[in-house]
Amino acid sequence: MTVKSYSLKLDTNKQFEIIDITSRINELIDINEGIISIFSRHSTSAIVVNENEKGLLADFEFTLENLITDKYSYSHDRIDHNARSHMKSFLLSSSESLPVKNQKLDLGTWQSVFFVELDGPRRSRTITLTMVGE
Repeated sequence: MTVKSYSLKLDTNKQFEIIDITSRINELIDINEGIISIFSRHSTSAIVVNENEKGLLADFEFTLENLITDKYSYSHDRIDHNARSHMKSFLLSSSESLPVKNQKLDLGTWQSVFFVELDGPRRSRTITLTMVGE
């Protein structure tokens, strides 16, 4: 059994941005079979798995914007005015654990792994990849 860890760095360009990181993760996988943990080290971002289809990604952004709107006053905004970003992150997840097979993510036909920026633009977002396997 082998355990390996890598960091993936991203710069984001927008307040809300969905970045497909599947190919970047696959480039770093150096186990043949096992599990990979993909973890965002930021509380105003998320890691999600879904289909990389333009309309679906727009619908995802629309839904998040309408679930957590700026029409309310949030207590956290008194600290650094990004409560909406933190609230969205609560609904999503900071990590995913996924299977690895033949040195690649073993995803479904239409699945991709996304980093979701909720409070950008930001420099040097860090994603930690931890692989356990053979």
